[in-house]
Amino acid sequence: MSLKERGYSILVVSCSEKFNTAFSEMFSSSKYQPIHITTSANEAKRCIFERSFDFVIINLPLPDELGIRLAIDCCRIQTSVVLVLSKSDIFAEICDKAVDNGIFALQKPISKATLIQALTWMAAARERLGNLEKKTLSVEERMEEIRIINRAKCVLISELKMTEPDAHHYLEKYAMDNCISKKDAANCIIKIYT
Repeated sequence: MSLKERGYSILVVSCSEKFNTAFSEMFSSSKYQPIHITTSANEAKRCIFERSFDFVIINLPLPDELGIRLAIDCCRIQTSVVLVLSKSDIFAEICDKAVDNGIFALQKPISKATLIQALTWMAAARERLGNLEKKTLSVEERMEEIRIINRAKCVLISELKMTEPDAHHYLEKYAMDNCISKKDAANCIIKIYT
């Protein structure tokens, strides 16, 4: 899927009404929808537990905390790509913590062009994370299939006194004869003999 076709959900955490209004107007296109705006870390945490967001943009500082802890938590509990915006006097400290935790950081004030470029980089990072999630899920599904097939073989070995190669052949033949996958065949065998 091309980046132009994909839409990205955004959580903006900022107590600056001026920033929130400007951001909403600047990125009102369908590519960045929905945009959800919160004004505190606590409110943002509630939103994050209710749903996931592709991007989390945190305009530091927040009224109830600095905001870097929230950024780190977002990266740990979700696959969101996080950007923190910080004033120059604390930027070096924020940037060190951000980089260590896979968080993008920009120094304020920032131009519209810089923010657009940052969102482009964040989109690239989100796509990469999405691909890794798919691969991880695929590997986990394959491992689960192998576990089920091995369990069925063990059942055949213990209940029908087959050897491992015989159990393997029986499982394959059962799947072929019934036009089902080996995983489904394994599940049937487990149900039949246990």
